[in-house]
Amino acid sequence: MAMGAVLSSRTFASPPSSASASASGKQHEMKYRTSPQNKRTCSSAPGDKFSRLIARITLFQVRNISKSSALERLQLSGQFHQPVLDPSRDYLTRRFYNASLKRRRVECFVSSDPINTGWLKPRRWENFTSLETACAHPEYKIPGRTRADCKAEQYEITGSPLSPSDAPAEAVLIGDTNEISPWWQQFPKRWTVVLLCFFAFLLCNMDRVNMSIAILPMSSEFGWSPATVGLIQSSFFWGYLLTQILGGIWADRFGGKIVLGFGVVWWSIATILTPIAAKIGLPCLLVMRAFMGIGEGVAMPAMNNILSKWVPVSERSRSLALVYSGMYLGSVTGLAFSPLLISRFGWPSVFYAFGSLGSIWFALWQRKAHSSPSEDPELTKAEKRYILGGSTLREPVTSIPWKLILSKPPVWALIISHFCHNWGTFILLTWMPTYYNQVLKFNLTESGLLCVLPWLTMAVFANIGGWIADTLVERGFSITNVRKIMQSIGFLGPAIFLTLLSKVQTPAMAVLCMACSQGSDAFSQSGLYSNHQDIGPRYAGVLLGMSNTAGVLAGVFGTAATGYILQKGSWDSVFKVAVVLYIVGTVVWNVFSTGEKVIE
Repeated sequence: MAMGAVLSSRTFASPPSSASASASGKQHEMKYRTSPQNKRTCSSAPGDKFSRLIARITLFQVRNISKSSALERLQLSGQFHQPVLDPSRDYLTRRFYNASLKRRRVECFVSSDPINTGWLKPRRWENFTSLETACAHPEYKIPGRTRADCKAEQYEITGSPLSPSDAPAEAVLIGDTNEISPWWQQFPKRWTVVLLCFFAFLLCNMDRVNMSIAILPMSSEFGWSPATVGLIQSSFFWGYLLTQILGGIWADRFGGKIVLGFGVVWWSIATILTPIAAKIGLPCLLVMRAFMGIGEGVAMPAMNNILSKWVPVSERSRSLALVYSGMYLGSVTGLAFSPLLISRFGWPSVFYAFGSLGSIWFALWQRKAHSSPSEDPELTKAEKRYILGGSTLREPVTSIPWKLILSKPPVWALIISHFCHNWGTFILLTWMPTYYNQVLKFNLTESGLLCVLPWLTMAVFANIGGWIADTLVERGFSITNVRKIMQSIGFLGPAIFLTLLSKVQTPAMAVLCMACSQGSDAFSQSGLYSNHQDIGPRYAGVLLGMSNTAGVLAGVFGTAATGYILQKGSWDSVFKVAVVLYIVGTVVWNVFSTGEKVIE
């Protein structure tokens, strides 16, 4: 069997020295080898290797590698010359060197006759890479068609062999036939899914925090006490609590696309109906806020399910940090625009305006998103190989191993740490405008605008933390250590700055402490919020649902308790409770958490 390849805008040279052969770069390995001659015993076996090493400039053909013979000479133009082969060998192994991983045009040829000079007519393809062959198991057969697909790291070859009748004895090495397209069409589909999740979470917090601003004129209009305000704020979490685990189960069983789409539509409708419910009466408002929580409750488990399938581990922290930064930017957007809308159009306008945005997102979601790479018909084979990274897609989850999950200490570390984390986070999310208005004496517009700063800080530092975490993993740090470092910052940072907040004397320093507290809190996105996919990627939605249930309970009790504490105590007492829980979470996380997979 003879094989040649011509790479456009590249020259060919004689085989490099051993020093050149060890040039730095990424190695791409094949799992199978084909028999080069008709009706000979196929020498392929799972685990055999075919390598391509990315080096500096030139594509070389190396001869006498791994007990095989290689082409002695290739020319860029004209006819290919007869290769010098060792007919005593029944297979070929090649090692190629080229300049970069950028998209390029390739011509590939395969002949079943090792001394045949009648080369096949050249065909142009894109993205030359590893082989998926018809000779996947040792047996007697005529080699069939051989395929090539592109990938940026090692992966398993999948697919069933073709029968000899499906192709001629001279097989053609083919690849991804996509023409070179504009950059926006080459944008990775996995990051399209990540960005859509980002915007879903942006809407999620926009619709959630608008009540934090609107509650001030609403409480004046309806005569609500601080305890009633706390009850209204906590009613959202009643529904939010109900769908955490259910959302994870539904996402693992039916796919994250359906569940997240349902959630956005549901909470958008509830947001639009909130002013009507408030004018009917307090019980109706409480029910509507709980209904809104039902929709938002499925968002995090569904998103976690989708990203566990779409994002490889090397990009996990960055992708999750970007999505969660959407929550923070949603808070920024909601807190910035709510006062403007209220002052111009009245408090009901924020619910109508923000709720209507969900329909735009849903239209894009239905068109562009899929629950897994295997369901996306537009996904290139190259990106699909990269996403799978050696794994094979499993069937949807049909049953949950609850006993196994609950027996693992890292799962309980997630649950307890999530509770401790969310107590402080939700207090700041729901009560910050009131703190600025009543304690720091800012007016409504100033309170809304100053509340933007901590959430904007979180959006920035979440992405910085994600980049740092992925960089540490790439440089050899264990995932366990990276998760512990990131989450320790996410716990101890807020504890320190909330302690200082109780002692500052000026509004400017209070705002600065609040911003620093929330900024350090954002490192949690590369800590506990990334850990569900580490310890049990197959059940990532359920795991997040379980831990976030504890987080929601913290929101329910913390938000309601803050209202009662403020009736009898002070803001110092509110902050002290949060600091104690942050310290407890730090200890539990560092003792019991892990970054290794513990649930298969």
